[in-house]
Amino acid sequence: MAPGAIIAIVVFFFILFFALKGFKIVPQAQTMVIERLGKYHRTLESGINIIWPIFDKPRNIYWRMFPVDVDREKRMIIKETKWIDLREQVYDFPRQNVITKDNVNVEIDALLYFQITEPMKAVYEIANLPNAIEKITQTTLRNVLGELELDESLTSRDTINTKLRAILDEATDRWGVKVSRVELQDINPPKDIREQMEKQMRAERERRAAILIAEGQKQAQILEAEGFKFSQINKAEGMKQSEILKAEGDAQARIQKAKAEGEAIQIVSEAFAGKGDPTNYLIATRYIDTLMQMVSGKDNKVIYIPYEATGVLSSLGGIKELFKGEAGAP
Repeated sequence: MAPGAIIAIVVFFFILFFALKGFKIVPQAQTMVIERLGKYHRTLESGINIIWPIFDKPRNIYWRMFPVDVDREKRMIIKETKWIDLREQVYDFPRQNVITKDNVNVEIDALLYFQITEPMKAVYEIANLPNAIEKITQTTLRNVLGELELDESLTSRDTINTKLRAILDEATDRWGVKVSRVELQDINPPKDIREQMEKQMRAERERRAAILIAEGQKQAQILEAEGFKFSQINKAEGMKQSEILKAEGDAQARIQKAKAEGEAIQIVSEAFAGKGDPTNYLIATRYIDTLMQMVSGKDNKVIYIPYEATGVLSSLGGIKELFKGEAGAP
């Protein structure tokens, strides 16, 4: 074989080897750390990148994988890979037991959301990033819940999540990791503690129900008393107005009666003008009216004639003489 052909074959295989090993296509939201002769060289970006196959080599890191097994179920494994995922990741940690401040052993189920922001630190600052994140999360969770009592841990999840996120974010910052949030999925106290809590909750609800019933009865009695009070006030006010109107009516009747009597007296006086004294006439008519009222009753058996009846008779005589005088006048 000619030397030129051998050189051409060598160049062809070199170009083929360079094309296969030298061109790296990085998917979106992923990256790769490249070392040149064992030293960090650069971090590849998304798209087509060119490296020197003999001198440059990707650095492997540990990463969590979730392959699907034969039963179509996902299972978590940790293996080495050259690809670094820059998307936000979620770690579902296995349940762990934590002792609270009041010595209650509770079972905690937590989720951690994080994102790699600096791939170089994630590769060189920590040997096994997934394992390190899991362990620091578990220990921090034990420390935070160990400072709280059981009731506080059950009612302060937002506070616990915020505190955990701040501590983990500061601790993982040197690893090039940003912790976005930590979520406590479940907090399970022991069975006997749960039974006691249910009894306490039931007793508290019964107490609140009794208080609400007592408050309702109290308000009903208050409203009933207020209604009776207002009804009595309105009744008294009505009687008052009725008496006032009755008194005003009596006063008006007396006034009208007095005016009528005054007018009658004036007419009588004018009729007797120059003919005699009308006083006897008026007195006589009053006595006659009084006697008529005395004898008008159905049950009147005894008729009492007062001592002054002689005055009435004398008045009648005067009236008789008065009318005689008026009849004999020309």
